[in-house]
Amino acid sequence: MKKTISFDRVILIITGAAIGVAAVLLSRFGNPKNMGFCIACFVRDIAGAMKFHNATAVQYLRPEIIGLVLGSFVVSLSRGEFKPRSGSSPVIRFALGAIVMIAALVFLGCPLRMVIRLAAGDANAILALCGFVVGIFIGTRFLNLGYSLGRAEKRSIIEGGIVPAFQVTLLLLFIIVPSIFVFSTKGPGSMRAPLALSLLVALIIGALAQVSRSCFAGGIRDLFLLKDYTLLLSPLFAFLVIFIANVLSGNFHFGFYNQSVAHADHLWNFLSFVVVGLGSVMLGGCPLRQLILAGEGNGDSFVAVLGMFLGAATSHNFGLAGVAGNNGGATLGGKIFVVVAIFFLIGIDFYISTENQKKGA
Repeated sequence: MKKTISFDRVILIITGAAIGVAAVLLSRFGNPKNMGFCIACFVRDIAGAMKFHNATAVQYLRPEIIGLVLGSFVVSLSRGEFKPRSGSSPVIRFALGAIVMIAALVFLGCPLRMVIRLAAGDANAILALCGFVVGIFIGTRFLNLGYSLGRAEKRSIIEGGIVPAFQVTLLLLFIIVPSIFVFSTKGPGSMRAPLALSLLVALIIGALAQVSRSCFAGGIRDLFLLKDYTLLLSPLFAFLVIFIANVLSGNFHFGFYNQSVAHADHLWNFLSFVVVGLGSVMLGGCPLRQLILAGEGNGDSFVAVLGMFLGAATSHNFGLAGVAGNNGGATLGGKIFVVVAIFFLIGIDFYISTENQKKGA
């Protein structure tokens, strides 16, 4: 047992450090500053590249997302852990994926980017972290009350293979006929690391995250539920690597203002991440974890990813995403969405927990 725990911690540390190196490396070679590796931002960019939204500054087929899924797929297949399964409340998971994504884009980043921004001195991410913790705490209370989306059932290998096949198809289209996609010529979407580097780095991170079960929301959840900090090692070491790199390179600038692709709308940075934290607990993992699970053949997680995709497109089509800059902030639509989402998620939690208690009685 001791050897297993020791391995778990070592691989989580390696995964966290690798994520940190990836974020620094990708920013160094072209990805946006303080956004070297952001799941929400990159899914949003892909939605734009595929013409699901028309925000011209954020359109690019980010190979990092493709690499994460394929890295997880290859390693899970080699380890005998590619086990297609689905059927655990897919419609609810789709809605949760969309809600988490829209709320993340009010803040302008996922939990991974929150860590990246913290490590660069962006004080706005402190408020997001506090909201994230509060949201996860609320989620764990409902887990204790019986919240569960039910069990998934085994599916065929063919069904499980659709997700990696889709990713390979996207990659081939990107390489062979890139003209069918839309790419930004200015803004964050125009800032990108070389394709080969982005793909290679993401494949490695996807493989490591599959083995380590790394989850930024799961670490805080386990701390509340089990008093176990093991999963927190991954985000902690990602933070340390990025923080050290920023200090050494002179890129650490503490404060609320003049931060890269960020806004200082304090209340909404906090509340939006209450939604992200609560929604991630309800899904069973953060956006990064959903991509890794999708690569393992988890159809329910892929449904959540599709929800994230729709949420990203909706954010920009309906003006829900935050506006970057010192004079930016959450839009009126984004604020209304966040408030409604908090009550909506708590309502779902309460209903499902109550129903599960009745079944167990």
